[in-house]
Amino acid sequence: MATSGRGTGVVGYNVQTAVDTKHHLIVTHEVTNVGTDRSQLARVAKEAKATLETQSLDVVADRGYFSGEEILACAEAGITVTLPKPMTSNSKAEGRFGKQDFRYLAEEDVYVCPAGERLTYRFTNEENGLVLRRYWTNACQNCAIKHDCTTGKQRRITRWEHEHVLEAVQRRLDQHPEKMRQRRETVEHPFGTLKARMGATHFLMKTLPRVAAEMALHVLAYNLTRVMNILGIQPLLAAIALAEHLEQQALGQADVPVATEEVNETLSPLPQD
Repeated sequence: MATSGRGTGVVGYNVQTAVDTKHHLIVTHEVTNVGTDRSQLARVAKEAKATLETQSLDVVADRGYFSGEEILACAEAGITVTLPKPMTSNSKAEGRFGKQDFRYLAEEDVYVCPAGERLTYRFTNEENGLVLRRYWTNACQNCAIKHDCTTGKQRRITRWEHEHVLEAVQRRLDQHPEKMRQRRETVEHPFGTLKARMGATHFLMKTLPRVAAEMALHVLAYNLTRVMNILGIQPLLAAIALAEHLEQQALGQADVPVATEEVNETLSPLPQD
C-alpha cells in the first residue's frame, strides 16, 4: 500500500474500525490498502450509522482522519464529528502566530489579527477542488509585532467556503477535550486484543479479498467474546435462537410459533461496563 505521495509504500493493509463507546463492540470494519486514514472517515462513519440504523451519530477520531471534505460529507449525512486538527503550518513551530490566533467575524466577513487589525476579503480562487477565500491587510508593514506573525510582506489568511463546519468541530473539541481520551480507551482496546490474538505476523492471508475475510472472522470472534462477557453464554444462545426463528418466520419457513417466554426471561439489556 502507498504511504506517501512519493510512490513509496509497504506490503501491508490498513484496517478501519468503528467501536461503540458503551459496550466496546466493533460496529463496522473495513480493510483497505490505502496507506493513510485521511480519506476513510466519511465512509466508515456512514457504514456505522447504517449498521446502527440511527438518524444521527456522534463520531470521535484522531487527527490522522482530519480532512475538510470528509468532515463536510459527515455533516451532510447527519454525523457529528469531533477530532483535532493537525498542525500543518510552520508558523507555530517557529514561534509565530497561527491561524487560530486570528478571530473571524462572520457578520463582517473579516479576520482580526492579534494586533487588532482587520484582514478584509480580497479574492476567491480554487485549489485542488476547494473554493478558497483570501484575506489580508496592508497594515503589516508598520506593525510592531510583525516579526511574530510573518516573514513576508503581509500575513494572508485563507478561508475555505465550508470553514464554518471545521470551526464547529474545533468548538466541540474545546468544549469536550475528554473525548480524545474516551476515543483511545474505546477503539484502541479492540485493536490491542486482536493483535494479541493474531500474533506477531498479524495477517496470515495475502491479497485484499482474503485479508478482508480473515479480518471479518477476527472481528466476529472478538464481538462474540465481548457479548459473552456482557450477557453470558446462555442468554447469548437464547438470543441467537430467537433471532433465527424470527428470520425464518419472516421468510415464511416457520410454521410452529416459538416458545419465547423462557427465552425472553434470559435476555436483559446490555449493562454498562
